Amino acid sequence: MKRILLLSDTHGCIDDFILKHAQEADELWHAGDIGPLTTADNLSRLKPLRGVYGNIDDYAVRLQYPETLCFNVDDLRIGMIHIAGLPGKYLPKAKTMLQEFRPDVLICGHSHLLKIVRDPVHRHLHLNPGAAGVHGFHKVRTMVRFIVEGGKIREMDVLEIPRKTAST
Repeated sequence: MKRILLLSDTHGCIDDFILKHAQEADELWHAGDIGPLTTADNLSRLKPLRGVYGNIDDYAVRLQYPETLCFNVDDLRIGMIHIAGLPGKYLPKAKTMLQEFRPDVLICGHSHLLKIVRDPVHRHLHLNPGAAGVHGFHKVRTMVRFIVEGGKIREMDVLEIPRKTAST
């Protein structure tokens, strides 16, 4: 069993609300647009961090984190990419990942919009945690926490981050 905190689009913003929930997780997963490498370093000092780089991430972040990441956790196949598209409209790199790795869960970011849907064609869970940072058009900052156990996700919660707690 692993408790996961899933973030995306922090753009360098890590506040007390994020840190509190990060402390409660076993692993942190970041779906890109991390911000400065110090953001990832600060998170990885708390808990093991898996992540991919996003379109705003600089050379230092891109050296440390890949564009795509495929891994297994407790018999669950996870694919992660910052810009994936949507079910039925996946971009080429996401399509390749879906065809070659066949993940149970596809995690992405970029849109700043929370989206949790089952893809009826590829039969995976499409999971975008929205944006945990303060930069962007989104009205609500979000992240997702869940438990991975026995090849399944359970106890999934969407966490809304109060705007007033934001610091960069």
